[in-house]
Order: sequence, then structure tokens, then C-alpha cells
Amino acid sequence: QVQLVESGGGLVQAGGSLRLSCAASGKTFSINAMAWYRQAPGKERELVAGIRSGGSTSYADSVKGRFTISRDNAKNTLYLQMDSLKPEDTAMYYCAARTYLTTSYNCWGQGTQVTVSS
Repeated sequence: QVQLVESGGGLVQAGGSLRLSCAASGKTFSINAMAWYRQAPGKERELVAGIRSGGSTSYADSVKGRFTISRDNAKNTLYLQMDSLKPEDTAMYYCAARTYLTTSYNCWGQGTQVTVSS
């Protein structure tokens, strides 16, 4: 089992920055990839950014050039640096992990709210 706890959300003005953190515990050795998802009210959950065990990253087009995903393996912590925030970035942000031998993200945190005011 892997447990994920997000932190770092809050209220920020448009153009501002936030850094989200996700602390992983439990069987962290079983994690193959991690990602950040978000879900805005009335919308489906969407993949924001992902990072594989080898360090390769991917981003949604809507956040490319503004968000940076990173991972500190020594601290078992995932980060999402969010710069140049826009009101449309307002959502609940979730940390997710995919363990080896699975094809989808199977571990989820409870989420942290990000609100960007105009």
C-alpha cells in the first residue's frame, strides 16, 4: 500500500505562484510513476503533469511552460511548481501514483484546493 498526502494549495492572485507537495509513505519502492491531476467544479478530472521513475516528464498543453513537476526520491516527495497562474487553473489538485505491474494510477491522495483570483 502507498499513502499520498498533498499540501501547498491555497488562494493566489492571477500571475502568482504556488508549489504543491505530495508526501508518499508505505511501499514507496513499488512506485513506478507519479502525476498530478486536477478537477474543477463540473468538469472531469484531467492529467496535469506526470513523471516516470527514470525522470521523464509530460505536461498537459494548458500548463506547458508554466508548471514544473519534480520528484525528490530521497524524501519520497512529489512537487508541482505552478507559475503564472490563471483563474482557469482553479481546481482541486490530486497526487497520484502508479505502482509496478499496473497500467493506471492506482494510488490517490485526498487533494488540495488551488484557487486563483482574477
